[in-house]
Amino acid sequence: MTEIVLVRHGETQLNTEGVFRGRTDVPLNERGVEQAAAVGEALADPRVAAVYSSPMVRALDTARAIASKHGLEPVVDPAFNNIDLGAWQGGWKEQVKRDHPDLWRLWLENPDDLRIPGGETLGQVRARSYARALELAREHTDERIVIVSHRSVTKLLAGALLGLERGYFWSFYIDNAGYSVFGFNEDAFVLLKWNEGCHLGERTVEFN
Repeated sequence: MTEIVLVRHGETQLNTEGVFRGRTDVPLNERGVEQAAAVGEALADPRVAAVYSSPMVRALDTARAIASKHGLEPVVDPAFNNIDLGAWQGGWKEQVKRDHPDLWRLWLENPDDLRIPGGETLGQVRARSYARALELAREHTDERIVIVSHRSVTKLLAGALLGLERGYFWSFYIDNAGYSVFGFNEDAFVLLKWNEGCHLGERTVEFN
């Protein structure tokens, strides 16, 4: 059976500051570097055939920590880039909440219908990440591969792998440097492990 391991990147400073990250390219902070090393150790066995990564430095450095355990270099894949948040990118969540209350309410209550000016929709992110993940699953028959991406992408992709279409975005929680495992066989995916975080120690919960 083919296995796909979905990994969220390690922590950055913006993860602790209530900021919409999107495609703002920020590095791992000190804790994030430690988390990346820890998830690398956690995924050192069994053998990984390939590691794919978002082009954002926080994901790529996490991917390198995993790939190095297998003598690999991560493959940068734009299909797993973070959601483009358009006008919200790099903005404070409290400011968006204050200045755009209707959009903020939609973000919390029905994000599938949200259209951020200049940004991607959840559906667009779901479609691009799922199409590529399915392609990779078919390429890597009976192998284990890792995909390192971002919270929004990983949540949307996980739902797509399970055949979900809408309404699940806030139902999934994923830790920085947490990982989930999906099996693939005959064009069907099955969830084997969700948000494994035993390697992380204390966890910091971020809901929105």
